[in-house]
Amino acid sequence: MSRLDELIEEALREEDREIIEATSEQGWFQLGLSQFSGKLGWVTWVIMITQAILFLAGVWCAIYFFNTTELLSAVKWGLSGAVLILMATQLKLSLMPKMQADRVLREMKRLELILANRRS
Repeated sequence: MSRLDELIEEALREEDREIIEATSEQGWFQLGLSQFSGKLGWVTWVIMITQAILFLAGVWCAIYFFNTTELLSAVKWGLSGAVLILMATQLKLSLMPKMQADRVLREMKRLELILANRRS
């Protein structure tokens, strides 16, 4: 936390501190785990299950790739494994914009609560 944040918190009244604590910034793992709950939590579950299946299938193909002795089989298993692992990675990265949007919405809610409290 920066010095400016500390000065702001010192200047706030007690009810303002409660608002700040209720809407405090979440850590990386808290943000990630919060994706599994809420109205669209089922989408995250589907993405993560699909991602895990694709990753395991990619590892399975990679094992066959390293065990093969023929060129055509190596190309078949190698490309399949690489594509499956890249798809799994892309699916996992598709959750990052949602995490960033949740951070922005949390800060907007924080500002709304602070402004509403100032008016009353």
